[in-house]
Parts: sequence; structure tokens; C-alpha cells
Amino acid sequence: MKTRFLTGITPSGTLHLGNYVGCIRPAIEKAKLPNTESFYFISDYHALIKTRDPDRIEKSRMQIAATWLACGLDPNHVHFYRQSDILEVPELNWILNCITSKGLMNRAHAYKAKVDDNVAAGEDPDNNVSMGLYCYPILMAADILMFNANYIPVGRDQIQHVEMCRDIAQRFNQLYGKEIFTLPEAFIDEEVAVLPGLDGRKMSKSYDNVIPLFEGGEKALKAAILKVVTDCKEPGEPKDPCSTSLTQLYDAFATPTEKEEFANKLRDGLGWGEAKEIVFKQINAEIGPKRAKYEELMRNPQVVED
Repeated sequence: MKTRFLTGITPSGTLHLGNYVGCIRPAIEKAKLPNTESFYFISDYHALIKTRDPDRIEKSRMQIAATWLACGLDPNHVHFYRQSDILEVPELNWILNCITSKGLMNRAHAYKAKVDDNVAAGEDPDNNVSMGLYCYPILMAADILMFNANYIPVGRDQIQHVEMCRDIAQRFNQLYGKEIFTLPEAFIDEEVAVLPGLDGRKMSKSYDNVIPLFEGGEKALKAAILKVVTDCKEPGEPKDPCSTSLTQLYDAFATPTEKEEFANKLRDGLGWGEAKEIVFKQINAEIGPKRAKYEELMRNPQVVED
């Protein structure tokens, strides 16, 4: 039996360079491994927790689907779908709700963080906490258990959700006396880079520090890279390659030899402006051809639907 990987992306906005390096590129590579079966989906039900704007969700899910395809996902070799098209997912979600303890949901990081923020602000602990936010891990469990996925590629901040899914699956199997559901495992790829944003923190829409992947074209990519924070050292002055997130951005798209050459140029006094130009060209060499395919798909939405 093939090993199953499952990955979902929530359509609540446009994707950025961090999404590409941290999720899309490695996921597409894993889909090429022998004896694996891969499931990739647009988790549009999850988006309802973050936004109630249907136009934004529809635009985002089309952009995300086109991005996956432009980056090389082959729909002839993977299962590629919208969460909302699989009617059994919300059906399973309800069944799992009926066997999941409230105590387990009380321990979810997202819920606890919201409660802590409310308490700190002197508000009711459950102020503005929807049942969608509270039960989010159960819907995620339904996504995973529907296809008995073996491995779920996640960042370390998402490990708890996979552990909760295992707890729910075990509870279900015990109740009905059968190994109906496979117990999934979190898959942490230590080689996958976590890209820094414009300010050096983790690239995230929440921090408003992202570098766009395709939106805005080549011009927007270059403009964002020019905004990356650096120190005040002038051209000719030696620079520490570790002092700027430019190095990490470059390294995510470079060979080992290219990484060393770039670091040496900085040590030898390469100016920041020239360094940013080198980083832009390195990234655009990989992203540019994919951007052209993305723009073609966005002009032909029926191709994406098909």
C-alpha cells in the first residue's frame, strides 16, 4: 500500500514567497517520490473562520489553485480538490464532533491564545470566539481522516493539530472496536527553509512583511526585496552575511557553491544595493517562468476548474 501525504492551504489571501519555499515547493517534490499518494486541497471551509467575504475566498482559492499548477503540481498524479466539493468532509466533521471531548478542544493553542488575549484586555474569556475557531481542530481531523493520510507536512506550530487528530482517531477506533482510521503523523522536513520577511521576522501576512510570489509581477518582487532591512555599512565595508535576511532569501534559491560565493562577496564589501539586485535576479530566475504560467492560468479560469 502506498504512503499517503496530505496538505491543505486556506484561501484567505494571496500566497507569498514564504509559502512557496516552506510548503509548495517541497510538497510538489514529495509528490514525485515512488510509492506515495498525495492529496492537495484548498481548505475553503477553514477560510470562513478568518473571513466572511465570499468574493475574497473565491478570488483566493482561484489564485492558490493556479499557483499550485504553475509551480508544477501534476493533477494527473495527485488528488487535487476543493474541500467544499467533498460533501463527506463536513459529514465526518459532525460525527467526530459527537465523540470528541470539550476538554481536548480547550487545550488547542489558537483557542487558548484568544482566551489569554481577552483576559489580558479585561474582557469575557470567550469574547469573539466562534465555534468555528473552537472546533477548528476537529474539521482538520476530518480532512485528514477522510483519506486515512499517513503523513501531514506541517510546521512545528501545527504539530498539536495532528496530535489532536490522532487522539480523535484513537477514540473513534476504540468506541467502534475497529481500526477504521489510520493514526496520522506530523511530517517535519528539517531541510525546508523558513523564510524571513522584510523586517527579519518570519514571513507572515500577520506581520505585513511578505514578499509576493506572483501578484504584482516582477516589479512587485523587486520592490519588496529592495525593502529588506540591512545595516548602515557602506559599499566597500566588510559585511557579516548573518546580519541580514537577504542571505537567507538568497540561500533558499541557490546551490551550495552560490551560497558561499554570495557570503564571500558580502565579506569583501559588496554594497547592499548590489546585493539586493543579486538576490532579486536569483529568485526571479526560478519564479519568473512559473509567474508566466500563473498569469496564463488566471486568464483562463476554466482550465483551473477542469
